[in-house]
Amino acid sequence: MKIGLQTWGSHGDIRPFVALAEGLQLAGHAVTLLITCVDSAAYAGMVSPSGVDIRVIASPVIDPSDASALGEAAIRMRNPLTQMKKLIEGGFLPAEEAMLSAALELASESDLLVGHYFMYPLQIAAERAGRPYVSVLLSHAAIPSACSHPLGLPFGQGLLWRLTRWALQKAAGPYPNRLRARLDMPLTTDIVTQVWLSPELTLVGVSPRICERQPDWPPSIQVCGFLDMPNMQLEGRLTAAMEAFLAAGAAPVYMTFGSWTPPDIPNQTETLRLFTEAAQLAGCRAIIQTQDAAACGFHSSQQILYVSAAPHHLIFPRCAAVVHHGGAGTTQSATLAGRPSVVVAHISEQEHWGNELRRLGVAGKLAKRLSVTAKQLAARIGALRPAMQIRAAAVSHAMAQENGVATAVRLINEKFGVR
Repeated sequence: MKIGLQTWGSHGDIRPFVALAEGLQLAGHAVTLLITCVDSAAYAGMVSPSGVDIRVIASPVIDPSDASALGEAAIRMRNPLTQMKKLIEGGFLPAEEAMLSAALELASESDLLVGHYFMYPLQIAAERAGRPYVSVLLSHAAIPSACSHPLGLPFGQGLLWRLTRWALQKAAGPYPNRLRARLDMPLTTDIVTQVWLSPELTLVGVSPRICERQPDWPPSIQVCGFLDMPNMQLEGRLTAAMEAFLAAGAAPVYMTFGSWTPPDIPNQTETLRLFTEAAQLAGCRAIIQTQDAAACGFHSSQQILYVSAAPHHLIFPRCAAVVHHGGAGTTQSATLAGRPSVVVAHISEQEHWGNELRRLGVAGKLAKRLSVTAKQLAARIGALRPAMQIRAAAVSHAMAQENGVATAVRLINEKFGVR
């Protein structure tokens, strides 16, 4: 088949689609992948080893000078719906027209379309062109069930989900409906079930060790597993300095906020100060990832190594633990590496991942970026117990038996008649 994929977001939203595109191409399909990166132009020169046609659309969406202000505003919002609207209006809408145009073109030349769950321009283009559509969720928090809800209450989940779906439609439904009205298409009344979830096939790109399938999910929702892949060139490599630091002492704690690391020097400095002081108070060696430590006045020592980038699947297994923001990709990379986590959540979705890791027994109580102090972060690092290391190793062993990309490719082939 000719298969078109489209994704939007940061590296954690893009990497799984690159992995899936490569898997589909190697399975014999002709694959086109559209990428819109919120905060980077790094994908512009990327070449697929298997021949995927990669097209970069309107990237970066946000000028680096504006990214810190958007992130800071979102962090300070306590209402998750207000937070989501802020991120949509700042990081999605500026590229919406370009993404819709590219999606309509992709639909005209594809047999099947596969999109990031929030990629409503592609869902609209697929429906308009009469093409089958697969939605890919990188988190299981948005799947309604009468048996579970992200709030974790022991009862009333069905009612909670009805209220949640109503609130999500009110907050986010107007965005796709504005485009649908312009294209003379019927309006949606439930963004969760009519946009984010595909009635044909919805793939949940989360390890089944983390995402437990609920008994009332329809057969169209399938948990394929973590959509992982080998190191990408733009993710960097283990440098001589990293190898020397790793060999010079006890396994360090890796610290990163990923795409939520502020690009501007004042806020980046504040983040580095938080990490550095926490490592010093915890008495641990640390590798701290940031864009430009020297410009912020921080320099590596025997205790702390500052790096601009490092491939997670190579560095995480050689660390004692990972302090991170709770992004879907970083969370599963740390879990696959068999290392416990300390989650410092910036937004509500990241709080979900932090709570999931605590439920698994591979993380303690999450911290929140808005209020966490170096002393509190050091205490959470110090609270990581040997039992968490043992549990993390067990979860890692189970995840290593999975192949999310191969499972996703098989599910797509089976659903759409490819043998």
